Amino acid sequence: MTVSCPALLVSAPASNQGKTLITAALARAWRNQGLKIQAFKCGPDFLDPMILQTATGRPVYNLDLAMCGETDIAARLHAAAQQSDLIIVEGVMGLYDGNPSSADIAVKFNLPLALTIDASGMAQTFGALAAGLLSHYPALIPAGVIANRTGSPHHASLLKGSLPSHIAWLGALQKKDELTLPERHLGLFRANEIHDLETRIALAASMLAESASLALPPTVEFNTPVASAIEPLLAGKTIAIAQDEAFCFIYEANLECLRALGATLRFFSPLHDHTLPDADAIWLPGGYPELYLEQISSNQAMHSALHAAWKNGMPMLAECGGMMAVSQAINASPTFGLLPGNSVMQPRFQGLGVQFAELPEGRLHAHTFHYSSFISELEPLSTATTQRGKPGESIYRHGGLTASYLHFYFPSNPRAIASLFS
Repeated sequence: MTVSCPALLVSAPASNQGKTLITAALARAWRNQGLKIQAFKCGPDFLDPMILQTATGRPVYNLDLAMCGETDIAARLHAAAQQSDLIIVEGVMGLYDGNPSSADIAVKFNLPLALTIDASGMAQTFGALAAGLLSHYPALIPAGVIANRTGSPHHASLLKGSLPSHIAWLGALQKKDELTLPERHLGLFRANEIHDLETRIALAASMLAESASLALPPTVEFNTPVASAIEPLLAGKTIAIAQDEAFCFIYEANLECLRALGATLRFFSPLHDHTLPDADAIWLPGGYPELYLEQISSNQAMHSALHAAWKNGMPMLAECGGMMAVSQAINASPTFGLLPGNSVMQPRFQGLGVQFAELPEGRLHAHTFHYSSFISELEPLSTATTQRGKPGESIYRHGGLTASYLHFYFPSNPRAIASLFS
């Protein structure tokens, strides 16, 4: 069944143009009109979706042609169109950056494109830049342009006047401290770390609504995806999932996949809890363990609980920050000590991009982005490959523990995930 829904993909000429706040502001402005908004994020990002979830009040999903695949994306867009009044998608990096890029996703799924451009330091060039970006890929469907970080209402007026008549003006945000989002080495702060996030989103939404009409974007038809039922291979099993300040990089699609497999999910905090939930397997996702070394090293009760579970052969998956936390140490500070080896923070990122892992359980798509290195004499179980076919991240297996810098995308192979947690 083909379904229709207004939809918009928000992109930019480059990173750090303000896409996330602009997308959140648009979503909130339309939500303020009583519409049900479903947001997505292009690329394998964890942090931006947290901001968009605050703006929409609904879980946010990732769209990445390499990691998720076309079928997965089509199914999620089709489901969203049935359950929402409007779909909004935040792009990744610049419009044409990456392979596949945000532009590729926009064209593949006929998503109208809105550009947000950091207009500080320019005037009439704004129109030329917008026109060039939108005409570079003729298959794109232009929806309009938003000016970010303008200096004054007069500046915004100059920018608006520079646009060719066929490119719509979608509004402007002025350059203000309260219209920025704080960042650290892995990207934006987590949504619940920004104490006034609601205020910032509300202010940006009202400013956009004041500077343009904010008419609904064009309606898009989404075709019925190929059905792919998931067998309940984890029925009767309980997965204990680490979730707190240090362990927070969790794809919503991964949780849905585990539930579709029949698993019961129980969440716990390795930082604050002293016991593990009653469970059949443990998942330690990525996050920021390097920021909470004192809590990790001092929580001896959790240390003992994890060691007891490992000695009993419980299946465990530790991803990126999860692997760092179960290594012997991070920057010489003792951690949970399940995995032989040490993690050391580095000044530059050590791994980035989509990779593909061949495990005994099956092939999984994944993503890596980390600033630490892991040094171990343990022989890797296997080595992932990059999109260019080159060697990628090592994957380790130590007893029932599988560990890697990779963040796995569970829907890429639910059967393999079921085996991994069995």
